[in-house]
Amino acid sequence: MQISERTEGTITILDLSGKLALGDGDGLLKDKVHSLMNQGRRQIALNLGQVAYVDSAGLGELVSVHNTVGKAGGQVKIFHLTKRVSDLLTITKVLMVFDVYNSEVEALQSFSTTATA
Repeated sequence: MQISERTEGTITILDLSGKLALGDGDGLLKDKVHSLMNQGRRQIALNLGQVAYVDSAGLGELVSVHNTVGKAGGQVKIFHLTKRVSDLLTITKVLMVFDVYNSEVEALQSFSTTATA
Protein backbone atom coordinates (compact mmCIF):
# COMPACT_ATOMS: atom_id res chain seq x y z
CA MET A 1 0.00 0.00 0.00
CA GLN A 2 1.01 3.56 -0.62
CA ILE A 3 -0.12 6.66 1.25
CA SER A 4 0.18 10.22 0.04
CA GLU A 5 -0.62 13.15 2.30
CA ARG A 6 -2.27 16.47 1.51
CA THR A 7 -3.68 19.21 3.69
CA GLU A 8 -6.73 21.39 3.29
CA GLY A 9 -6.69 23.95 6.09
CA THR A 10 -6.64 21.98 9.35
CA ILE A 11 -7.70 18.73 7.66
CA THR A 12 -5.17 16.10 6.60
CA ILE A 13 -6.21 14.03 3.59
CA LEU A 14 -4.56 10.65 3.18
CA ASP A 15 -4.86 9.13 -0.29
CA LEU A 16 -4.48 5.36 0.08
CA SER A 17 -3.80 3.04 -2.84
CA GLY A 18 -3.16 -0.67 -3.17
CA LYS A 19 -4.04 -3.31 -0.59
CA LEU A 20 -4.85 -2.63 3.04
CA ALA A 21 -3.87 -6.08 4.28
CA LEU A 22 -1.70 -7.90 6.78
CA GLY A 23 1.91 -7.12 6.00
CA ASP A 24 0.93 -4.84 3.12
CA GLY A 25 -0.11 -1.52 4.55
CA ASP A 26 -1.76 -2.12 7.89
CA GLY A 27 1.28 -0.98 9.85
CA LEU A 28 1.96 1.83 7.41
CA LEU A 29 -1.44 3.43 8.04
CA LYS A 30 -1.05 3.10 11.81
CA ASP A 31 2.40 4.70 11.72
CA LYS A 32 1.18 7.53 9.51
CA VAL A 33 -1.77 8.33 11.76
CA HIS A 34 0.37 8.22 14.92
CA SER A 35 2.79 10.63 13.25
CA LEU A 36 -0.09 12.99 12.46
CA MET A 37 -1.38 12.73 16.02
CA ASN A 38 2.08 13.65 17.36
CA GLN A 39 1.95 16.75 15.17
CA GLY A 40 -1.43 17.71 16.64
CA ARG A 41 -3.32 16.90 13.44
CA ARG A 42 -6.61 15.34 14.50
CA GLN A 43 -8.90 15.90 11.54
CA ILE A 44 -8.18 13.14 9.05
CA ALA A 45 -9.96 12.22 5.82
CA LEU A 46 -9.12 8.87 4.24
CA ASN A 47 -9.52 8.56 0.47
CA LEU A 48 -10.10 4.86 -0.20
CA GLY A 49 -10.89 5.25 -3.90
CA GLN A 50 -7.71 3.44 -4.99
CA VAL A 51 -7.81 0.69 -2.35
CA ALA A 52 -8.42 -2.54 -4.23
CA TYR A 53 -8.48 -4.97 -1.32
CA VAL A 54 -8.98 -4.95 2.44
CA ASP A 55 -8.53 -8.03 4.66
CA SER A 56 -9.35 -8.54 8.35
CA ALA A 57 -6.08 -6.92 9.45
CA GLY A 58 -6.90 -3.91 7.30
CA LEU A 59 -10.39 -3.69 8.78
CA GLY A 60 -8.87 -3.85 12.24
CA GLU A 61 -6.46 -1.10 11.36
CA LEU A 62 -9.23 1.18 10.10
CA VAL A 63 -11.16 0.70 13.35
CA SER A 64 -8.01 1.20 15.41
CA VAL A 65 -7.25 4.46 13.59
CA HIS A 66 -10.82 5.64 14.17
CA ASN A 67 -10.61 4.83 17.90
CA THR A 68 -7.14 6.35 18.38
CA VAL A 69 -8.07 9.62 16.72
CA GLY A 70 -11.46 9.74 18.45
CA LYS A 71 -9.93 9.27 21.91
CA ALA A 72 -7.64 12.22 21.20
CA GLY A 73 -10.65 14.40 20.38
CA GLY A 74 -10.28 14.14 16.61
CA GLN A 75 -12.31 12.77 13.75
CA VAL A 76 -11.73 10.37 10.88
CA LYS A 77 -13.94 10.48 7.78
CA ILE A 78 -13.69 8.20 4.77
CA PHE A 79 -14.67 8.84 1.18
CA HIS A 80 -14.56 7.39 -2.34
CA LEU A 81 -15.19 3.80 -1.32
CA THR A 82 -15.01 1.28 -4.13
CA LYS A 83 -17.98 -1.08 -4.37
CA ARG A 84 -15.85 -3.99 -3.19
CA VAL A 85 -14.58 -2.14 -0.10
CA SER A 86 -18.02 -0.67 0.60
CA ASP A 87 -19.60 -4.12 0.45
CA LEU A 88 -16.97 -5.52 2.81
CA LEU A 89 -17.43 -2.70 5.32
CA THR A 90 -21.21 -3.15 5.14
CA ILE A 91 -21.14 -6.93 5.63
CA THR A 92 -18.76 -6.66 8.60
CA LYS A 93 -20.74 -3.75 10.12
CA VAL A 94 -17.56 -1.64 10.17
CA LEU A 95 -19.30 0.90 7.94
CA MET A 96 -21.46 1.97 10.90
CA VAL A 97 -18.34 3.10 12.79
CA PHE A 98 -17.34 5.71 10.21
CA ASP A 99 -18.73 8.85 8.67
CA VAL A 100 -18.67 7.91 4.98
CA TYR A 101 -18.98 10.31 2.04
CA ASN A 102 -19.17 9.91 -1.71
CA SER A 103 -16.85 12.82 -2.49
CA GLU A 104 -13.89 14.62 -1.00
CA VAL A 105 -15.84 17.89 -0.95
CA GLU A 106 -18.61 16.34 1.16
CA ALA A 107 -16.10 14.79 3.56
CA LEU A 108 -14.18 18.05 4.02
CA GLN A 109 -17.36 20.09 4.50
CA SER A 110 -18.54 17.63 7.17
CA PHE A 111 -15.63 18.59 9.43
CA SER A 112 -16.84 22.17 9.74
CA THR A 113 -20.43 20.98 10.17
CA THR A 114 -19.59 18.60 13.02
CA ALA A 115 -17.28 21.14 14.67
CA THR A 116 -20.13 23.63 14.99
CA ALA A 117 -22.86 21.12 15.81
